[in-house]
Amino acid sequence: MHNNSLAHWLQLQLLKEMTANNPELVLAAEFFERDDQLNIDEWFAGKMTEKNFEAEAKLWNNYQTDYRPLMRFAKEHHLHFIASNVPRKYASLTSRSGISVLDSLNQEAKGYMATLPFEIDMTMPGYVAMKDMMHGGPMNSDFMVQAQALKDATMAESLFSTLSSGDKILHVNGSYHSKDGEGILWYLNARFPDLEIINIHTVTQDQLDSLNADYEKSGQIILVLPSDSHESY
Repeated sequence: MHNNSLAHWLQLQLLKEMTANNPELVLAAEFFERDDQLNIDEWFAGKMTEKNFEAEAKLWNNYQTDYRPLMRFAKEHHLHFIASNVPRKYASLTSRSGISVLDSLNQEAKGYMATLPFEIDMTMPGYVAMKDMMHGGPMNSDFMVQAQALKDATMAESLFSTLSSGDKILHVNGSYHSKDGEGILWYLNARFPDLEIINIHTVTQDQLDSLNADYEKSGQIILVLPSDSHESY
């Protein structure tokens, strides 16, 4: 939940606990795009100040309050960090012109996204729901789903090398990219069918006594936060 400060605090606590048990843990996240990897590596290596890093990187609006603590912890504990997301400009291009337009980009640009061509299952329930939500709108719904799949496939592929080496990864992403085992997890399972994955999904509810039935299959672990928990935007 991008704007829920309590959810982000819980991510930090999870990162601390996982690192205590596995100092070689790798942190990866949606909130940095692949073309920011060099800036992150240089900051972590002490070759760039945090101030300069934040001036040059493409920071989300709530980075200082919600994501900076994760990054500072990772740096202080010498964790490797993977900027997993596709640059937003390519997702935007896909949403306007369709996935085939990416073939016209040069090799440097293609290096920031999942290897083309990649499979898109347009029947995946999350993608179908996205298309239905946009029905009758001004945007091409197929193109919007393709843009979502580009993000999902790129974030998954960003983890392939690390997973192949046997390292454990904590990946932080918005819930729609992994709810119900879809999105990123669909691409990971296609590449690594025996991979052990724990999908932690966060929801908010007015009452905390029982889980809303709509959320029952959204993840293996479901964190239920109060609806009035603090939002950063």
